[in-house]
Amino acid sequence: MHTEIDRDLLNCSEPNSLQRIEARRRYYTAKRVLDFVIAATLLVLLSPLMLLIALLIFAYSPGSVFFVQERVGAKRKFDGQLWYWKKANFRCLKFRTMKPNADSLIHQAYMKALIEKDEQAMAVLQSQDTKVRKLVKDARIIGPGYFLRKLSLDELPQLWNVLLGEMSLVGPRPAIPYEVEMYKPWHLRRLEAQPGITGLQQVTARSTADFDQQIKFDLEYIEKQSFLFDLIIILKTPLVVFSTRGAY
Repeated sequence: MHTEIDRDLLNCSEPNSLQRIEARRRYYTAKRVLDFVIAATLLVLLSPLMLLIALLIFAYSPGSVFFVQERVGAKRKFDGQLWYWKKANFRCLKFRTMKPNADSLIHQAYMKALIEKDEQAMAVLQSQDTKVRKLVKDARIIGPGYFLRKLSLDELPQLWNVLLGEMSLVGPRPAIPYEVEMYKPWHLRRLEAQPGITGLQQVTARSTADFDQQIKFDLEYIEKQSFLFDLIIILKTPLVVFSTRGAY
């Protein structure tokens, strides 16, 4: 099922539209090359750190060092006349930061409260009234998990998802299927781009924006995305991560 037709192709017979089509084609090609080169380079350079993280997780909590979860992404497809975005689920990789076989019900409840702006329910689930828009007080997290999450080191295995073309370095964060089921119709527009490891929301309002504002950041990125914009977000990401501001 088509999620959204590429707006650049609605009037594809017009000269200006053809120019936009070619510009978008070059952009997506350059974006893929950038993704592949940076992901492959980082996987090699960061392999000693990733091995150390894996050993730390296993020593603290024996079991798989990876957490594999189905996420909702998007693929750009062509039906012979128009380009369109289609939802595409994939297996997203992370370093495991929780106890083995942790129950997801508390996270589902929190996401429901977050999307519905239910401050009381969020406070109950957090065991405190907080403006942080992320489940912080979570008994499922293992000791090293707090450190890994704070520096976003648990996301490093997603470089492999980028290498495979399932994710990009920059884009909306990949959603969990039960989260997408709770979306309002306008929220679904965030699926009009390939999911990313980092994004405009992550470098602008990390864990502090409410859900609607998070979606608005994603939509702003989709409207403005360009090779230069991607580079700016990529360069900002390490600064934001190492500052740990808004990180939990």
